[in-house]
Amino acid sequence: MSPPRLQLVNLRKSFGAVDVLADISLSVQPGEFVSILGPSGAGKSTILQLLTGALSADAGQMLVDGAPLSPSCHPFAFMPQGDALMPWRRIIDNATLGLQVQGMNRRAARARVTPLLAEFGLAGFENHYPAQLSGGMRQRAALLRTSVQQRPMLLLDEPFGALDALTRAQMQRWLAGMWERHRWTVLLITHDVREAVLLSDRIYVLSQRPARIARQFIVPLPHPRPALSSPALAAIEADILQTLFYPEEEPCR
Repeated sequence: MSPPRLQLVNLRKSFGAVDVLADISLSVQPGEFVSILGPSGAGKSTILQLLTGALSADAGQMLVDGAPLSPSCHPFAFMPQGDALMPWRRIIDNATLGLQVQGMNRRAARARVTPLLAEFGLAGFENHYPAQLSGGMRQRAALLRTSVQQRPMLLLDEPFGALDALTRAQMQRWLAGMWERHRWTVLLITHDVREAVLLSDRIYVLSQRPARIARQFIVPLPHPRPALSSPALAAIEADILQTLFYPEEEPCR
């Protein structure tokens, strides 16, 4: 059996006297969509910062395809909170930015990105600037910039958190469809329980700081998911909320 695409083992992180991550162990299989939920300040984004090398762990292991993650290894394409598009660059040049940073020349980067514009709903807008696009379109451009790098795994840090409720729901459905088409390996950080249930194969719920894995939820429903008002998804959502709000109590069944 092949190892997980990503495995965290007993990961710990403190900032001075503040313990943020106490003991985090989780895994993501190839082609799997996994989400991390938790209270504000529990260290969700800290996990992504450890993976991208922005921070160093105090203890524990981070393994990619069974091998320790090293500073020279770059298996992740990272999409931060917000779209982080450069306002002075046209959409086509924002979408190619990650490829150019990796050393690909401008012509080759554009050749890779251009056939994907229609699939991401951006055809005809490639020469617009970010300020000329809606919030949802900017998020699609940011995800195009992330996914076109063809890394083994996508790290998404609350990508739709700044959008209004309607646009966020539309983007969640759009991302679900894109994942079904491409079967990316994804680790999503989110504070939105419904978003996690709609998109994920598995969900890890963090405890209060210092964070541990309070519970793991498997979403045993096929993609595409039914409407979020369906009894099956509503029951999983209620169970997760029970764990978040009343972690010491047994969830109602």
